[in-house]
Amino acid sequence: MNQFLSTIPPWIRNKYFIATAVFIVIVLFLDKNDLFTQLDRKKELRKLETTKKYYTDQIELERKELESLKKNPATIEKYAREKYLMKKDNEDLFLISEKPASPKK
Repeated sequence: MNQFLSTIPPWIRNKYFIATAVFIVIVLFLDKNDLFTQLDRKKELRKLETTKKYYTDQIELERKELESLKKNPATIEKYAREKYLMKKDNEDLFLISEKPASPKK
């Protein structure tokens, strides 16, 4: 046993080195907030921030559209025609649906 310990370099046998190595192993691999968990959380945070930006942009577009609808009667007519397929009394409305893609054989 003594011969085995003498083959290990003295800087590895140092109690501070051993304590630091154990601490690093615990923090990186065994802790509740280990390195891999932190990486997953950062990835999820980036995804959530992207989603937040998308919805913030959508809210801003909807607000602009709402303001336009409140102020401009032509916009109201355009919106009603596009979204609700409304028409004037003297008009005919033709709906053309896109041809669905044929399934591969």
